[in-house]
Amino acid sequence: MPPAATTNLGYTPPDGGWGWAVVFGAFISIGFSYAFPKSLTIYFKEIQEYFSISYSEIAWVSSVMLASMYAGGPVSSLLVNRYGSRPVVLVGGLMVSAAMVLASFGTTIMHLYLCIGVLGVFALCAYLLTQEDECPCVGLMCKGLGLAFNLQPALTIIGTYFQVKRPLANGLAMTGSPVVLFTLAPLNQFLFDSFGWRGSFLVLGSIVLNCCVAGALMRPVRKRVQLKPNAEPQEIIGAAEETATADSRVQSTNLQTDKRKNESRGQLHKYIDVSLFRHRGFLIYLVGNVVMFLGFFAPVVFLAPYAKHQGFDEYSAAFLLSIFALVDMFIRPTTGLIGNTKWIRPRIQYFFSFAVTYNGVCHLLCPLAHGYVGLVVYAVFFGLAFGMVSALLFEVLMDLVGAHRFSSAVGLVTIIECGPVLLGPPLSGALVDIFGEYKYMYYACGVFMLVPGIFFFIMHYYNYKKLDAEQRHSLALEMKTSDDAEQLKTSRDDETL
Repeated sequence: MPPAATTNLGYTPPDGGWGWAVVFGAFISIGFSYAFPKSLTIYFKEIQEYFSISYSEIAWVSSVMLASMYAGGPVSSLLVNRYGSRPVVLVGGLMVSAAMVLASFGTTIMHLYLCIGVLGVFALCAYLLTQEDECPCVGLMCKGLGLAFNLQPALTIIGTYFQVKRPLANGLAMTGSPVVLFTLAPLNQFLFDSFGWRGSFLVLGSIVLNCCVAGALMRPVRKRVQLKPNAEPQEIIGAAEETATADSRVQSTNLQTDKRKNESRGQLHKYIDVSLFRHRGFLIYLVGNVVMFLGFFAPVVFLAPYAKHQGFDEYSAAFLLSIFALVDMFIRPTTGLIGNTKWIRPRIQYFFSFAVTYNGVCHLLCPLAHGYVGLVVYAVFFGLAFGMVSALLFEVLMDLVGAHRFSSAVGLVTIIECGPVLLGPPLSGALVDIFGEYKYMYYACGVFMLVPGIFFFIMHYYNYKKLDAEQRHSLALEMKTSDDAEQLKTSRDDETL
């Protein structure tokens, strides 16, 4: 990680202590945020038959939920910057619980869309009207936005507690997703057999309140600022030069207009750092991820329906998700440990590029898997690939922009990524509807993952070269300034003598 990240924070992160309790809270919060949209696929075939809808239409349920979670990123970022992570996660847990309870009363597929993701208002109105074509869910708390309030605060607060051990902490926190999915996949099948999908949604609404417990653990970090008693002369000279430059800029324009602009920019940058759109590494990350997310979630969403389509029973289909989650569960902390090594961490972007490429190869080979054993093998390799990407997804962003800008960066990234997250599963479902087979969906997802993987390899190689050149240039300037200062001091000493 860049050394500047710690300096820009203005304090030294504890790298332990209560931070591990925060990681556990993030483990729960992130787990529910990512596992819920995947675990609900257990109900897809039954909901599809209940409402007599197509594969594409049922795919919108998870798609809308995930897209709303990503679209809520900037809102969550603003609230985290203003109030901190703890209250935002508490509110998010309540919102998700209320949304699941309301979804259990839905009478059309549109009601599920509204309850699970679309409407982000904060009041509950009358519902379950007698006429079926009228929307019974007016003014709902949205589940997707509630998930956003669980996801981003958990990611942000880890960066305030950890620096040296941050890849490991992120890897452990991201492990919450497969652990929760591993638990929810068979549990959802049991709940469905016992209570039906409506009763199951009510039970899940109570289970997700554990996010509130996770939020209570997210105590703000106690910042211990380490002051340098004696400033180096070169730092003083550099500070003076920067001050003089700033003064000249201010005097070059109208003072009053400039003051208003600075105030407005200051208020904007306080919550969302739009200057990130001029950051080279951030743009590389953003462009690659927009393409990647078109094929990232669809293979998980359709894994259980694909098994049922091939004639396997419901529990066997659910067990594939459990296998996927079990492998994912162990590879995430392992990826964090590997990413924290001295060989990988300085060039961790290459590790992420490999993980994305590996995902694409898995999906391209999936149609070659035959029988249930073949699906099990695919679930294992897919779990490895998915877990690697998930463990590194936000760590590499923090590596690029630094922990001090991460909250704004993840807010901007998620709002832009909500487009491909929203469209990916329905487009994949449309391919199934058109061709009547799943293999074309897996081919498309493989291409959507393979292309950004290669793009990341090329662009990060370029970015690392540019960063090395900029660092060498900066060191040369520092040495030149030091030599000039030494010569100036020597000449003054000669004049004095």
